[in-house]
Amino acid sequence: MTNHHHHRLSHHFRISDGDGFRLDQIDPADTLHFHPSDKQAAATALAEGVERMAELQDKLYAQDRWAVLLVFQAMDAAGKDGTIKHVMSGVNPQGCQVSSFKAPSAVDLDHDFLWRANQCLPERGRIGIFNRSYYEETLVVRVHPEILARQTLPPELVGDAIWSERFRDIRHYEDYLARNGVVVRKFFLHVSKHEQKRRFLERLEKPEKNWKFSAADIRERSYWAQYMEAYEQMIRHTATQHSPWYVVPADHKWFTRLVVADAVIDALESLNLAYPVVSEQARQALAEAHRQLLEE
Repeated sequence: MTNHHHHRLSHHFRISDGDGFRLDQIDPADTLHFHPSDKQAAATALAEGVERMAELQDKLYAQDRWAVLLVFQAMDAAGKDGTIKHVMSGVNPQGCQVSSFKAPSAVDLDHDFLWRANQCLPERGRIGIFNRSYYEETLVVRVHPEILARQTLPPELVGDAIWSERFRDIRHYEDYLARNGVVVRKFFLHVSKHEQKRRFLERLEKPEKNWKFSAADIRERSYWAQYMEAYEQMIRHTATQHSPWYVVPADHKWFTRLVVADAVIDALESLNLAYPVVSEQARQALAEAHRQLLEE
């Protein structure tokens, strides 16, 4: 697969202007021109992608100018963890950090909603991954108003406008990150309700997958429609040119991984990455060191 071909893959699912976006524009079972029986071609393409990403990440790290933040959001069993694991498998662990955002702690709740995310931003030269993120503040918190009530905000600040305010704050935050050399790419792994059920049953029926299952997962499933509405609103209001969402079909894991890898490569390739140029003075010192070693 040529890079050109590769690029088009993720562009199908890239939303950089959320106006009028509808979740049903994207089919969770889509695999574009890949036939589901042709997993071998997909595996080869992913392996090539992983290798390309390793090269780019090495330059990112050496250059030490840009940071990349990859945000993953999804319903349970959409394959977030597996996608992160497979797509980042070739990247040097030193150049990559994963932060998983569970329910906020008491300390987190004593701060503004972006505070805990801010602690985890990747350093220059690194790829940071948010497994869930500050977007939960417009998702689970929106679907379950009782969570908002526990956030100890001054009551007069919690009105009907809170969601549009949070979306605006997030847009400004991501603008700010972009202007400081943090490249943000956001992924919603879009799984169908039917496929989630199949994966839940598999988790219950295979002992080695039991650990992945909790009764809470089933409870959240009953809020499916509210979550889809919250996701649609989130993408509508926070997909921008410099900080796009990728709504990635997630019913076929091998395809999900391909699209995510392609989007990450696309982002890295846009950065004009290069190894730092060694100055003339440093070059002379290197030549001297080389000579000394040879003379030992």
